[in-house]
Order: sequence, then C-alpha cells, then structure tokens
Amino acid sequence: MKIIILTIVLTVGWYGFSQQTIDKDIQKLFTAELEKENIKSGLLHIYSKSRNIDLQIAKSKEDTINSNSPFYTASVTKMLTAVAIGILKEKHKLNFNDKIAQYLPEALVRNLHVFKGKDHSKDLTIAHLLQHTSGLPDYFTDHTNDGSPNVINQLLSNPKKSWSAEALITLTKQNMTPLFSPGTNYHYTDTEYVLLALIIENVSGLPFHQFLEQHLFQPLQMQSAYINLKSAPIKKNWPMTKFYAGVMELSSLTSLSADWGGGGLVATTQDLITFLEAFNKDEIVTKTTRLAMQNWRYETEGMDYGFGIRKVSMKAVTGADTDVQLIGHSGSTAAFVWYCPQLDTYISGTLNQLEASKSAFMLVHNVLQIIERHD
Repeated sequence: MKIIILTIVLTVGWYGFSQQTIDKDIQKLFTAELEKENIKSGLLHIYSKSRNIDLQIAKSKEDTINSNSPFYTASVTKMLTAVAIGILKEKHKLNFNDKIAQYLPEALVRNLHVFKGKDHSKDLTIAHLLQHTSGLPDYFTDHTNDGSPNVINQLLSNPKKSWSAEALITLTKQNMTPLFSPGTNYHYTDTEYVLLALIIENVSGLPFHQFLEQHLFQPLQMQSAYINLKSAPIKKNWPMTKFYAGVMELSSLTSLSADWGGGGLVATTQDLITFLEAFNKDEIVTKTTRLAMQNWRYETEGMDYGFGIRKVSMKAVTGADTDVQLIGHSGSTAAFVWYCPQLDTYISGTLNQLEASKSAFMLVHNVLQIIERHD
C-alpha cells in the first residue's frame, strides 16, 4: 500500500513539475515574441483537458488588455459562417450541393461568373463557395480589370465608407474577372463568404449576426463574441483590442464593414476555443455534417481546405520532425484558433498585426513543440 501511495505522489508531483515547466517555457516564448518591434500586443490561450493545461497570456506595450479582451479574428470568421450553413443543412433548409441561385436574388447572380465567354453563374453551388473552388475573384486582394483600387486599398483611402454586401458583389462583377470554371481549381476569396452570409440571411429570415447569436453565441455562451459594426456581445467587459497594419491602427475603421461574413467576428480566445471544441465534439452539428465539412482539398504544400476549415501538416510546412497536425483557421490580423488532435490541445490567440501572420503560425508551432517535448 505504501508503495502504491508513493507512486501516486511521485506521479502527481512529476505532472505538476512538468506543467510548471511548460507554462514557464511558453511564457518565455510569448514574451520574446512581444519584444519584436512591430508587435504591439498579443493574446494567447492554450487549453487541453487531458493534459491539465489552461494557460492564458495577455501582453501589450501600449493599452491595458487582459485574457478576457476580445480581438478582431478576421478570417477565423469563415469557420462560423460555414458552420451556420451546416446548421441550416441539418434543419433541411438547404444542401451543400444546391445551386446558390436558389437562394439569392436573380439580379445578384446575373453575370456573377462569366469565364472565357461562358456564363457559369447558375452552376455555382454552396459547396463551391465553402471550399473556395468557385473561381470567383477576391474583392479584397485581387487585381481589378481597369487598375482601380480593390477593397484592401480602399480601407484607408475611404475609412468612413460603409460597405454593403451588394456593393461588394457589384464591385467584383464589374471590375474583376473569374479565374477558372467552378470546381476545377482552388482560389481563396472573401467574395464567396459574403454570398454565403447572404444565403444564411435569405434562408433563415434573420440578419447574419442575429443568426450567429441565436445558434452559436448564446447556446455556447460565447459571451464576448459579436460581428464588428453590426452587433454587440452578450456581455461587454472590455473593448476590442487594437490591431494594426504597420503603424496604422485599423480597429476603428468603418470600412472594415467589408469583412462581414468572411472576417467580421470579434471574440476572445476562450470564445474561439469553446466554439472549436463544441464543433469537434459534434455539439453544434452532427458528426456526419462535420465530416462532410472536412472533405479536404489541396490548398498548398502542407495545407488542405474543407468547408470553412483548414488542416495543416506541421512537418510539411515547417520541416520539423513532428507528425502533429492542426485543424482550425487563421486570420490576416495574425489571429488564430487551432486544435492539435495528436496532442489533444487547443491554441488560440492573436498578435494584432497584419504583418505578423507568419510569426503567429511559428508561435503556434513552437508552443506545440514545447508541449510535445514534455510527453
């Protein structure tokens, strides 16, 4: 009996020591990241129930923030938009392979996708939009036919402009050209997720932000989540953390209304982990729908894309000697939420800087390496 008790004590003591070491190493790593000249603030949350990890870090050189501070998640939003479509599918309101023309105004669909003289507008499906295989151009970053500024170049030149979904689609149709026939290739584009948000509104009869509130934020108790410039959180404790492009602060721009269904979500690290964990446990949509959304398509080396969700092979991307994978999404503001199945670990956060997306990814990589070393 004494031997058994001693073994238990030693085991508990080892796990406690190991946990303290992990926390200390991650704290040191994150502090070093925030010392980089262009990073003004950052948030990080690592959670694993099986490993007894729940570490939250918040640091800022300028403003007062804490682990409950919400931040602009940018394209992390696409996961929630895609899951909202999954919810409507399970309510038998639509199917992934339905033509989008069934759910959008005829005038909006007209001439939406004309490629090499052939009109594919009525061939586009919801699945094409979800998986970035529609061939539609991206109103944010793709070049215009006449050299006029795309939306990313209008954010600062016209910061007070309030973009409607219809205006974004009109700009795309009039000033840009599709890249390929639907279903034949891959091209990441926010245009598709504006159309998906419109479909959610038209099918549900609710504004996009209200649909998310009723079907995600409230039932999951994502207390601080909301759609920027459209709604407010369930419980407002802290303002949105400022984020930057270079030295320019973008957080207060009305022109960010151009993000919406593809990038308008504001949330805390806890909100994002709560969402992704519930999705993985089939608490939002069924396992059948979740697996259908994880029908992976090649995106680039080491990365595959499903329906609003991405899978990353760390070995293929970083060259590190590891078999771990990530499932989740990242955003242009260096925001992210990932789940690592091999380590049963969730990691969410942001560096609040457009130029820091690669740094944010490497931060995730290095955090997971710390955890992996202590296996």
